[in-house]
Amino acid sequence: MPRTEELETSRIIEFQVPLPVDVDAFQVGHRYTVAEVSKQETGGGEGVEIVVNEPAEASLAADQPEQKCQYTHKVIYLKTKVPAFIQVLAPSGSLEVHEKCWNAHPDIGTLYSNPYMKDAFFIKITTVNKPGNADIENVHNLTGQRLAKRELDKIDIVNDSIDPADYKEEYDPKKYDHGALNENWQESSPTMMTSYKLVQVKFKWFGLQTKVEDVIIRGIRRLLVNFFRQLYCTQHTWRSLTMSDIRALEVQVKTELDETRDEGEVQGMVEE
Repeated sequence: MPRTEELETSRIIEFQVPLPVDVDAFQVGHRYTVAEVSKQETGGGEGVEIVVNEPAEASLAADQPEQKCQYTHKVIYLKTKVPAFIQVLAPSGSLEVHEKCWNAHPDIGTLYSNPYMKDAFFIKITTVNKPGNADIENVHNLTGQRLAKRELDKIDIVNDSIDPADYKEEYDPKKYDHGALNENWQESSPTMMTSYKLVQVKFKWFGLQTKVEDVIIRGIRRLLVNFFRQLYCTQHTWRSLTMSDIRALEVQVKTELDETRDEGEVQGMVEE
C-alpha cells in the first residue's frame, strides 16, 4: 500500500465512529456489511465489480512490518452516483473508481483512484479499530503539518441526521428489535469500540478542486453513517457467522454482482 507520507494531500479528515460492538466481532460484521452493501448498490449498469479477493501481505504504515491481510481490488461504476455537474463535465467512460483494500483486521488501508485522472485524484482511507469511545487523541500518529491540517468529525449512528432518501426503518438503531439504542446510548452501552478513519483526499481540476473535494467528503460521511447503521442493525444475521462463512459469502456475492450489474434499474444511493 502506498505510504501516506508519499502522497500529496489537499484534505485530511479523521472520522471517528463509536459503536456498541466489540472489536473481534466487528471483523465479521464489517465484511458481512461490505458484501451486502455491494449488492444493494449494484444494478442498472452501475455498482461494484470484484476483480480480486485473495490473501496477501502488506504494510499499512511506514513504521509497521508487513502483515497478513485480505486484499481486494474492486471497480465501482458510477453514473448517477456523482453530482450532476460532474456527470456533465466528465468524459464518456471516465466515471469509474478503482478501490484497492488491504484488510489486516483491526487495521485496514483503502486506496481509491481513477484511470482517467491518474495522479490528479486519489482518496486514501486508513482505518484503525480500537476499544473505547473515541478517546484516543492521535491514533494515527500524525505529526507536524499533517496533524495541524487534520479535521475531526465524530459520527453518531443514532442521533446524526440522515438524508430522507437513505432512511430505512430496518436500519434505524432506535427501532432495532434486537437491541434498540436511545439518544444516550454512548453513556449506557457496556461495550464500545471506535472505528477511526483517516481520510485523505486529492482532486486537482482547475476551478473545481475545492467544490469536488467538499462533495467527496460529504459523500464519504453519508456512506459511513448509512454503512454503520446497517452494520449495527444486522447483528442478528452476522453474529453467528464464522470467517469461513464470510469467505463463502464473498464468493457468492461476486457471482451475484457479475450477473446483476447490467440488469434492472440503478440501485442504492444516487446524487442529484
